Amino acid sequence: MQLKQRINAFTQLGKFLLEINNEKDTEINLVLKRAENENGWFTQENINFALNSWSKALTETNLQHWFSSYSFAESQPKTIAVIMAGNIPLVGFHDFLSVLISGNKILAKLSSNDKTLLPFLASQLIKIEPEFKNYIEFTEGKLENFDAVIATGSNNTARYFEYYFGKYPNIIRKNRNSVAVLTGNETKEELKNLADDIFRYFGLGCRNVSKLYIPEKYDFEPFFKAMFHWKEIIHNHKYINNYDYNKAVYLMDSFPLLDNEFMLLKEDNGFSSPISVVFHESYTSLEAIKQEIEHKSGNIQCVVSKAGIAEEIPFGKAQNPQLWDYADGVDTVDFLLKLK
Repeated sequence: MQLKQRINAFTQLGKFLLEINNEKDTEINLVLKRAENENGWFTQENINFALNSWSKALTETNLQHWFSSYSFAESQPKTIAVIMAGNIPLVGFHDFLSVLISGNKILAKLSSNDKTLLPFLASQLIKIEPEFKNYIEFTEGKLENFDAVIATGSNNTARYFEYYFGKYPNIIRKNRNSVAVLTGNETKEELKNLADDIFRYFGLGCRNVSKLYIPEKYDFEPFFKAMFHWKEIIHNHKYINNYDYNKAVYLMDSFPLLDNEFMLLKEDNGFSSPISVVFHESYTSLEAIKQEIEHKSGNIQCVVSKAGIAEEIPFGKAQNPQLWDYADGVDTVDFLLKLK
């Protein structure tokens, strides 16, 4: 296949994803329901959001723009072993896309938390372009006969990945979280959009805001008012169980909390807050917080702000990355093309 064929195939897949959201047939409904049954965090709302996001990303214009910045020459495909996370629906799709559209073969090991959606989309891709059949393999066994590795997991699993795959060309991703830097001058709409960055996917994604940097003596009232349009999240039993548990633990330890009855704010200098909890930390000057973020950039996936922070993104855009917004800031396509 030539690059043009691959771009056309993924463009058609994007159109298929758009059709899924507009009109679901029985087979598709069964697939989406099975994904939800296998993972209680994968609600139909969150699955549909992921599908819709990818339908918007997979346009011919986006795909051509993405690859226009690379020097590309067709060559013998490599086999790339991809170990995927399963924290949010289709979290491994970008790696899947990057491997295939760069002309390589994928040997994918799915997370047990997300093992339905990607194989389904792969089957649709093969219907669109049958030549992909020889480029896609899913395995539950030991990974063998590959040329390079892309693995996503926790800090603990990263040590395991480095031990077993260190001799191969690799991208190994660890824990990261996203932060928001507030100045107190945000509009109601901006804070409402920030709520989407916090609560989408129940806060389980690395691009979800799990920590706020706020000026000293910050007025939380507008913030909490803006969060209120996500109040229905409390009706998810898995979420409310986490909220109740974390609130009980913090109160037993006498930690001061801010609580709006479906989220907790805790002052903490960490990044990885539990489900239903957002950490916050005060700053004395924007210059100081810029230096803090730069110093701790290895822990941060993205920064949501309008304060002039380097590479900041607008409120509400954390879970809508562009194709060229790479996890951990590592250019996956550049890595893949250099293998050749």
